[in-house]
Amino acid sequence: MTQLADKLAYLQYPFVQNALIVGVLIALCSSLLGVTLVLKRFSFIGDGLSHVAFGAMAIAAVLQLTDDMPLVLVITVFSAVLLLRTGQNAKIKGDAAVAMISVGALAIGYLLMNIFAKSSNLSGDVCTTLFGSTSILTLKKSEVVICIILSALVIAAFIFFYNKIFAVTFDENFATATGVKAKAYNLLIAVIVAVIIVLAMNLVGSLLISALVIFPALSAMRVFKSFRSVTICSAVLSVVCALSGIIISVIAGTPVGSTIVAVDIAAFAAFALAGAISGGKK
Repeated sequence: MTQLADKLAYLQYPFVQNALIVGVLIALCSSLLGVTLVLKRFSFIGDGLSHVAFGAMAIAAVLQLTDDMPLVLVITVFSAVLLLRTGQNAKIKGDAAVAMISVGALAIGYLLMNIFAKSSNLSGDVCTTLFGSTSILTLKKSEVVICIILSALVIAAFIFFYNKIFAVTFDENFATATGVKAKAYNLLIAVIVAVIIVLAMNLVGSLLISALVIFPALSAMRVFKSFRSVTICSAVLSVVCALSGIIISVIAGTPVGSTIVAVDIAAFAAFALAGAISGGKK
């Protein structure tokens, strides 16, 4: 009990509080778009863009940038636009476009890190980028501020365009017929996903970001059926899992990103069981 109390005392330190703030905001933003991505079968886009973000971080490392977020954000957003437009090409289907861009970015990123390696611990740098930092001490105050600003923009965009996103999610053709610019809103969704991925890089790593987007949405869908109910449940569940994961990682000394995803998986199993028992709610 004494050791547990000592470890919980870490929660009063700024670096832990920064991780909690960033974790909650990223989890909230990820869950809001997660429902739409799952229903539109766009969840693979998040995985592809996470690989692009890895390549962008490698370029930033080669350029020795002290703050790599602006460059990574620009490259990832550009790739989101390119991915969406390429996926609409009749000659290159969506899944093929994702495979081309994600695998290419991952390979080039790792190649650049090998050629221009500045650290003697290359494998450690790669693992940190792919699976998130093993320590929450790495979050800078500037990164927290940027996360708060970008998260506020993401949440505001989702609330303001909620009805349009809802229409595009369920029936894109009907939405277009009623005057909704479906392509523009699909582009908005892709850009927002790119922003979320960049925000989550330092916390969970490029390979685990998709879990934050997919698991809360899938968990909520096991119990609830309406879009609004699923979205609200997904947001609450995602925040709870992020907080629980960070606190557990502090107590157990485990990697933050992997711990959060493990909690998400446990929550999915619990919701799947609850959904099977209750038969789902309206």
